[in-house]
Amino acid sequence: MTIGLFIFVFSWTAFLIPVEIAGGGVSGLASVIQYATGIEVFYSYLLINIFLLGVGFLILGNGFGFKTIYCISVAALFFKFLPLIPWVTDIEDKLINSVIGGTMSGIGIGIIFLQGGSTGGTDIIALIISKYRETSPGRVFLFCDLIIIGSVIFIPGKSLSDVIYGYIEMVSFSYVIDMILTGNKQSVQIHIFSSKYKEIADRAITDLRRGVTAITSTGWYSQKESRVLIIVLRKNQVSDITALVKEIDKDAFMTVTPVMS
Repeated sequence: MTIGLFIFVFSWTAFLIPVEIAGGGVSGLASVIQYATGIEVFYSYLLINIFLLGVGFLILGNGFGFKTIYCISVAALFFKFLPLIPWVTDIEDKLINSVIGGTMSGIGIGIIFLQGGSTGGTDIIALIISKYRETSPGRVFLFCDLIIIGSVIFIPGKSLSDVIYGYIEMVSFSYVIDMILTGNKQSVQIHIFSSKYKEIADRAITDLRRGVTAITSTGWYSQKESRVLIIVLRKNQVSDITALVKEIDKDAFMTVTPVMS
């Protein structure tokens, strides 16, 4: 978690903050405050998280654990001391800095999440809102990040391009963290409806070396009993199973659904 926190904070202190690019989450909000007032990210990041932790304890109870408090504390210390490192980006293009910063942030947070840690912040807001409303945490994160990054436009001297760079950082961050958390688990579940289910199942086992589950089914229009085949395989095998099914039964019907874990 400490390594992940270092990478996460370094992405801010070396690539995003020096060129004044905003991002999502409490770190993004703290950076916006620094751009507007000059107050260091360390102070805003720590105070906002302490406030959110306090509200979280009152509403959600004692459910945050040591890892969340540890991550917030260490990240705050990194925000204080990493700016003392003399090296910062010498790349002038804000687009490149936003992509690099978002990518490194995603790597850092991905490592933290894989270890069961959490940096608090908007995570706490999502937990509080989901307690009272049927809203997915992902929607809360997206809404918060859009508001935080969009607020940059109200800072004197900033323009719409600065907001766009912030959104690019957000997209890079989201893509990388998804790849880290689910990249090695990206699979699909395929349902195959065909009268030639036996031939398809046999070929799937022998050619693709994938397990097949056959569920008894009844076509309600025809009132004929048949089997529905269920196969879980990697995304890159979809074209293989599609070609196999078409070869055996051109009239077969298939549905493909993404699955994780």
